[in-house]
Amino acid sequence: MKKMQHHNRGFTMIELMVVVAIIGMLAVIVAPAVMKNLGRGQRTTAIAQMANLATALDTYRLDLAAYPETLEGLVKNDTRRGAWAGPYIKEVPLDPWGHAYVYTPEGTTFTLLSYGADGAPGGEGDDADLKH
Repeated sequence: MKKMQHHNRGFTMIELMVVVAIIGMLAVIVAPAVMKNLGRGQRTTAIAQMANLATALDTYRLDLAAYPETLEGLVKNDTRRGAWAGPYIKEVPLDPWGHAYVYTPEGTTFTLLSYGADGAPGGEGDDADLKH
């Protein structure tokens, strides 16, 4: 009987290095595009959240003839008035970067801002302020 030999051949070091190099080159090419789209998605989310907050604020104003002092007024009755028909939202969201929205009631209007990725006024790109 002939003895059958099984040769278990693995990958050589050079083959592994070529695969790692190819993966590295792909990561360098793909990563900037992914990060750019991630930033765009966060800005789109912030704009949608601010539009929802603005709708809730306008509904609050219709019920109480004024905007709340803080965004928390949309969640719980901080006026103790019977005309409050909330909660107008379940909870006050943070912006997609984890910062609180900046809300300023101004009589018959309001300002609602997100300071972007850096959480500071001003900036460009992902750090730019968003205003509703």
